[in-house]
This record gives sequence, structure tokens and C-alpha cells, in this order.
Amino acid sequence: MKRFHDWFKLEFDTVYELADGSYTQRGMSTKMYLASAQQLRRHLTMHHTIEEQHIFPVLAQRMPSFREDEAHIKSHHGIHEGLDKLGILLEKYVADPTTYSPAEIRTCLDSWREVLFNHLDEEVEDLSATNMKKYWKLEELDMIPM
Repeated sequence: MKRFHDWFKLEFDTVYELADGSYTQRGMSTKMYLASAQQLRRHLTMHHTIEEQHIFPVLAQRMPSFREDEAHIKSHHGIHEGLDKLGILLEKYVADPTTYSPAEIRTCLDSWREVLFNHLDEEVEDLSATNMKKYWKLEELDMIPM
């Protein structure tokens, strides 16, 4: 899980870093850069949708932090708000690349980076072997769709 979440952080940080236009130094056009930002958005959306629909409901049966009004779901709401804002910007930039603004995209990413990164770290901690042992027996872990 940690490697998977670290990959999301790296993908986010890369989109952020290249937002200043330095993507051209890597041989990318604006269109290619925007596609990488859209890919980040798709990856996070798919990941969280799978968690919310298939994994969290099972975990929530015994682990309070995965219940509807608790930490992980609340974090997802904040992340989805950020992803929605990013989606609106990306649609605008794809429709008219001349509207692309490094400052605007970085401001958007800054607005939800902390909630995303904290959530990814907290999820890794909550799904660690040490923590899982508090709630599940080893033979029960097969029923969790991960």
C-alpha cells in the first residue's frame, strides 16, 4: 500500500513541479502536460471510488476510522473537491491552451495537497499489519477485497 500511495504522491508532485512550464524541457507539449494532469485525476478518482465502494464498507464493520462520517471518508470528500476543481481547470485549458496559467494550476493543487498527502499516509498507517491485528484475525483478511 505504501508504494502505491507514494506513487500517487510522486505523480502529484510531478504535475505540480512541471506546472511552471518546465514540462517543455522534458520534451512535452502543453497538450501532453495536460494529459498527465488528467491522468493523475483519473488515477486518484478510480482509486478512491474502488476504496469507497468495495473496501471501506468492509473495513468499517470493525474499524471506526473507515465509517461514513469518519476520517477517511471525510478526507475523500476534500480530495474529490480538489479533483473537481482540477477537472474544471483542465477542461478550460484543453479547450483553449492559451488560457493555461501555471499559477492557477499550482494554486488549485496547493488547495488540496495537504489533505491528499495526509490521507495517503494515514491510510497506510491504518492498514499496517500492526493496526490491522487490532481488528482482524489473519484468516479473516482474505474477505477484505484488497
